[in-house]
Amino acid sequence: MENKRKNRLLRVFFLLLMVVCLIPLVRAYCQSMQQKEQQEDLREMLTEISEEDLPAGELPEENPAQKDSAPTGAAVILRKYKKLYKKNKDLAGWLSIKGMKIDNPVMQCEDDEYYLHRDFYGKKSKYGCLYVKNQADLDKGTNFIIYGHNMRDGSMFGDLDLYLDKKFYQKHPVISFDTLFEKRTYEIVAVFRSQVYRAEDEVFKYYQFYQADTKKEFNRFYKNIKKLSLYDTGVKARFGDTFLTLSTCAYHVQDGRLVVVAKRT
Repeated sequence: MENKRKNRLLRVFFLLLMVVCLIPLVRAYCQSMQQKEQQEDLREMLTEISEEDLPAGELPEENPAQKDSAPTGAAVILRKYKKLYKKNKDLAGWLSIKGMKIDNPVMQCEDDEYYLHRDFYGKKSKYGCLYVKNQADLDKGTNFIIYGHNMRDGSMFGDLDLYLDKKFYQKHPVISFDTLFEKRTYEIVAVFRSQVYRAEDEVFKYYQFYQADTKKEFNRFYKNIKKLSLYDTGVKARFGDTFLTLSTCAYHVQDGRLVVVAKRT
């Protein structure tokens, strides 16, 4: 009788243990589904075209970085992004890569950490958003860096490590990134692993490069990314070209990063 009682208690204990262990998994699954649904909703908004054009000179003042990056003259927000922009004035553009889940809005605001842990609507989220820092000049800058989490379910930049395989690169050598004002395509120049270094470390830090005012500055960046690249893409660049850099976490070292650099075509 005593043994039966002990066995019953053990079964109850292990059942409770299983429930406790399953709770985080269920929560993670629900968060993943919610995030997926939100991204699908955002993509659907791209197909809803407004009849009214929004002149670049009339951009709201809530986001000066957006206004400064607008081309001069008669530039207008691309119609496919107008509804999204009305939802959130921090919208900077849209990034997509064929063969990946990457098909997401890119955000920009004065607080560089804001979209690290917030979704498109500003709600707290472990997924965050793809974003560029406030200093990134999407119109005139030499290089701008898009950051995103490396999520296990493949969302955000969770698929970016597919570029570690040269065969995948060869099938998908082009990245699409639209600003609010124009459609753009980029050819991949280099794929490499790096890390976030200490301030005093005298090494190449890709994440500090935004603007090349001289040929020497440009060549230093270009030669370093080519040297670090895991394989030769065959894509060349010269002073005057502009770059798009994608950066996410990697786990080969502490504070590791996986980096993809592409040149505007």
